[in-house]
Amino acid sequence: MGNELLDKLAEVVVKGKIKEAKPLAEQALGAGITPQTVIFDGLSKGMEVVGQKYEKKEYYLPQVLLSAQTMYAALDILLPKLKVEEVGASGKIVIGVVEGDVHDIGKNIVKAMLTGAGMTLYDMGRDVPLKKYIEKVQAEKANILATSTLMTPTLAGMRELEKMLKEVGMKGPCKTMIGGGATSKEFAAQIGADAWGYDAIEAVKIASQLLKK
Repeated sequence: MGNELLDKLAEVVVKGKIKEAKPLAEQALGAGITPQTVIFDGLSKGMEVVGQKYEKKEYYLPQVLLSAQTMYAALDILLPKLKVEEVGASGKIVIGVVEGDVHDIGKNIVKAMLTGAGMTLYDMGRDVPLKKYIEKVQAEKANILATSTLMTPTLAGMRELEKMLKEVGMKGPCKTMIGGGATSKEFAAQIGADAWGYDAIEAVKIASQLLKK
């Protein structure tokens, strides 16, 4: 029964059936499934499929956004019930898309997943001036700065952010993770970022590891 519900939730996310998300999430909790399991084995699985369809050009932005909204509707029910200890990590994360890039669908999925994992997210949005990231990290004493870009010209911004964090003495207390189509593990190492994530699922694991360090 439990697995059926989780599969159904994943399917609802894939198909963007917003109205069905909350009742199903409630049903899953009622069946004794933990919020954690519902998020990772239901919603996240659905979003993973959506991501793949988007990559294969089977889905376009409107469908992806509809799926993300469906996931958020279910998260409204699940997040208040989530115990942070289940994830073993809580922390403050400043997240956004680097200046010059307006592609934020990946960032939005990562944000939803990290929120689902019990972390506190400060979403800066897209095309954000670098200085604003540093100011936010300082103001919130953030543990992680997570940025993404899909465009090669904006990679320089990520390199610059590493420098700026060092200059204000926040590199170390605040770890950095990057992601997005234009980035790679090699690039992360090259600029001195603490971690690189291939996708949203990996981003949650990486963020948890960084917070434990």
